[in-house]
Amino acid sequence: MDSKVYAYETFLNETLREDLKKIIENRDKVYKEISEYLQLKAVIEKLKDEDCLGKELKTKVDLGCNFYVQANVPDPSVIFVKVGFGFFVEFTLEEALKFIDKKTACLMDQADEMTKSAAKIKAHIKLVLEGLREIQHISAETDKPQRDIFL
Repeated sequence: MDSKVYAYETFLNETLREDLKKIIENRDKVYKEISEYLQLKAVIEKLKDEDCLGKELKTKVDLGCNFYVQANVPDPSVIFVKVGFGFFVEFTLEEALKFIDKKTACLMDQADEMTKSAAKIKAHIKLVLEGLREIQHISAETDKPQRDIFL
């Protein structure tokens, strides 16, 4: 019986919980990318509202670690957008907005799939924990409500 308990605990800790952790980390990366695209969309819409097209634009650019430099953009009517795999494409502002809408929709679908996968893994974790309780003859009734540390 001890070997069964050990096998279940090993599977639970080394496989299921690690898989859940990886999926949640990947989902968080996707949400971060969505956030960046939505920030870009807000900047583009602000540029269009301010009627900066055809005029030189002065701005500050973050080089990283909150170090900024002044930049002059001679033509803010076109923009380079990261499309994936390290590639950037030159878009007009309208094209960039259309691309951002499509890209964020695709990324939201990915995030939803990852959320479903995380829910399945959590269900498997609960099933394994219930099996461990049953093997060890531990009552499932507790006074304290359980909290989920992964979501």
